[in-house]
Amino acid sequence: MPTVGVFNKEGQKVGDIQLAEAVFGVEVNENAMHQVVLALLANKRQGTQSAKTRAEVSGGGIKPWRQKGTGRARQGSIRAPQWIHGGIVFAPKPRDYRVSIPKSMKKVAMKSALTSKVQDNEMIVLEALEMEAPKTKEMVKMLNAFEAKKTLIVTAESNEAVYKSARNIEGVAVLPVNNINVYDLLKFEKVIITKDAVSKIEEVYA
Repeated sequence: MPTVGVFNKEGQKVGDIQLAEAVFGVEVNENAMHQVVLALLANKRQGTQSAKTRAEVSGGGIKPWRQKGTGRARQGSIRAPQWIHGGIVFAPKPRDYRVSIPKSMKKVAMKSALTSKVQDNEMIVLEALEMEAPKTKEMVKMLNAFEAKKTLIVTAESNEAVYKSARNIEGVAVLPVNNINVYDLLKFEKVIITKDAVSKIEEVYA
């Protein structure tokens, strides 16, 4: 079983925790993580972009000048793509970019991402993370204690005080454990996670 240290908010080690081998000690499957990240990014696309082709632009029904004798290139319509205000060649149209991924692959990718963070010593387990009121200065102090810059903070439940304390800090995000995904885990250099959140992950993926 992988064993990592447990720290308090001041960055002091207060103990160790054994992580579930089935979640934090699996063989890292880079292909599964790649496929899931591509799907997540594709599913974020709105697919609402649209432009008009030459058939959809109004006007241009009449030939701008006669075919021969003017010395200019032949033209059939002022709405052809080479004209200003003409139609767009291969104009984008609304489409659905959604990609479906099997649940089994999502599970493998999530375990692989969690394992890679443990193996690379990029996961910090906090004994607890409680704040009575939003205080950015307190959050910055904690991050400095762990020398954490681009960091994802994972809590067991939605915590408004923690979220508001971190939302103005560049490169830092806060997510409850039920909202984490492979893309966010890999995007951030470090993951700071509470013990309660670790327990919830093990319940779901073990």
